[in-house]
Amino acid sequence: MQPLDIIQLYGRRFCVETMFREMKQVICSFGYRFWSKYMPKLNRFKKKTDPDPLEKIVSQREKDRITLAVKAIEGFVFCAAVATGLLQMIALRFSGTDELRHLRFLRTYRNTIVSEATVADFLRKNFFRLLMIHPNLALTRIILAKQSQNTEPLETTVAS
Repeated sequence: MQPLDIIQLYGRRFCVETMFREMKQVICSFGYRFWSKYMPKLNRFKKKTDPDPLEKIVSQREKDRITLAVKAIEGFVFCAAVATGLLQMIALRFSGTDELRHLRFLRTYRNTIVSEATVADFLRKNFFRLLMIHPNLALTRIILAKQSQNTEPLETTVAS
């Protein structure tokens, strides 16, 4: 590789690590607890000569359960990556608004684009208010439909 290409690629490492930090701290994308009792326990002190714990698994049912757990982990992290991207898009689109800019206390405002953490904080505090303001959004209609399906009339008992 050319030296300039190496420097540019190394500079991208900072962007990737920043994204992982946001995914970890803002979205909590690595806070999953998907497990299967069939997964072998990790041995931190395993020697290179020791057999791999996955080689001990022979049952197809156990392998299927482990595969399902790994797919659940991958799906969860994928959804978190999509959520991070959505927060970034919202931050780019709505950074000029005073509502987002002055939402959180910051000692200094470095630039006009707010962080993913600021957007996530805004959405946590105002999500349901935004749904009430915009009742015709598809998301609002889906949530209201799900709520009406789950709401059954409460039976009242009369104490005598």
